[in-house]
Amino acid sequence: MFTLTHAIVIAIIGASNHMAVGRITKSTVDAALPGERDWMMWDDKLSGFGLKVTPKGSKVFIFQYRMGGRGNPVRRYTIGRFGNVTPDAARKIAEDLSHSVSKGTDPQREKVETTTRAIDLAFKGYVERFASECLESEWASTHAYAHSLLTKYAVPVLGNKGIHQITKPDIRIVCAKARKTPATERNLYGVLRRMFTFAVDVGDIQISPILGMKPPAKPASRDRVLEDYELKLVWNASQALGKPFGPLVRLLVVTAARRDEVAGMDWAELKRGTQQWNLPSSRSKNGTAVTIMLSSMAIAELDAMAGGDEWPRSGLVFSTTGKTAVSGFSRSKRRLDKEIAALLKDTDYPPALAPWRYHDLRRTVATGLQRLGVRFEVTESVLNHVGTSKGGVAGIYQRHDWADEKRAAVAAWAVHLNFLLTDKDESNVVQLASASADTASSAALSSLYAERQRRREYE
Repeated sequence: MFTLTHAIVIAIIGASNHMAVGRITKSTVDAALPGERDWMMWDDKLSGFGLKVTPKGSKVFIFQYRMGGRGNPVRRYTIGRFGNVTPDAARKIAEDLSHSVSKGTDPQREKVETTTRAIDLAFKGYVERFASECLESEWASTHAYAHSLLTKYAVPVLGNKGIHQITKPDIRIVCAKARKTPATERNLYGVLRRMFTFAVDVGDIQISPILGMKPPAKPASRDRVLEDYELKLVWNASQALGKPFGPLVRLLVVTAARRDEVAGMDWAELKRGTQQWNLPSSRSKNGTAVTIMLSSMAIAELDAMAGGDEWPRSGLVFSTTGKTAVSGFSRSKRRLDKEIAALLKDTDYPPALAPWRYHDLRRTVATGLQRLGVRFEVTESVLNHVGTSKGGVAGIYQRHDWADEKRAAVAAWAVHLNFLLTDKDESNVVQLASASADTASSAALSSLYAERQRRREYE
């Protein structure tokens, strides 16, 4: 049995020879006193298991070993500090390490590799790797949004937890953070699924924790289409927003383009002479390049942004920094709704519009084009939407770009908007079209409105 006398002997030996031998237990560790220099106590039962005592009184459990027997350098593995690790727990770790050494495994090297792996696979850092090696190339037009989902919802929950340690319950907790917005939750799940598939592909994990998980339910299909009076209110209220959000909202109305596509618009993509916006595949949501025809109303908005009819050759159209595309859409939408509510005062309309979002403007334009008699294939082409008209055999063999038809369609839509904003009679469509920059499309407009008028009379 260890006694106080033994402890004194250990302290004396430690102070002089810097080494002692005895059974490492809680009693011996408590009794070990610091000396003038570091000293070691080696366990008399388990070879290599030791306790280091520093002059400041710190006590650290270690395991000392050689790989390959005598003649090879001695290596030390730090098990842990007394207080954080009990002597019994340290002994068990030392036994496991001794077993690993007997099998030819170097604990110190394995520890370094484990530490390095933990750093490399820490979720927060792995998000950045995934974004640069996968998202930016595979999801070119939406990589910023996908990256923002991970940093907003997943990183605060998972932090530096190793991607190889993440479980299904972890994924459920992350997705629950976005549950109030079903579409966002489903998008977040999709980004996480792609991230773990990437991790499997590059060999960082063996199995994705999402494998076998049921995805969040699809959000209810949206069918919000703004009525004519609502569209007029949106347009007029946007004037109060000023640059850059006011013109951005109005371009959404006249082009039917996606919000992020308009927000990231670059002058280099625009051709004023031909009234075209050449959206590259790298910025298109579906990865397909498209030529968007610009009506006279779109040209007027861009002229105002440029400060005249001489447009810059390059640079972001909508930016507050000159370096990054404009953001803060939720805030701008709240301001817009407030301005709309002010315009609704003293009218017979409801005091506020039914809930709507910017993407509903795209559906509103599509519906409006159909009301004007525009062919369905042309409407899909205007929206750069891969739908039923581009599927199957038609999608393979149909290569007509609908350029003339798209130009006529956006011109018709511009005239319709003018009617809404000026309250002028539709019967004067040819005169109005001729007076605009869309004169080449006046005949097509006449035909479209004539057909619309015939349907109205028949009804």
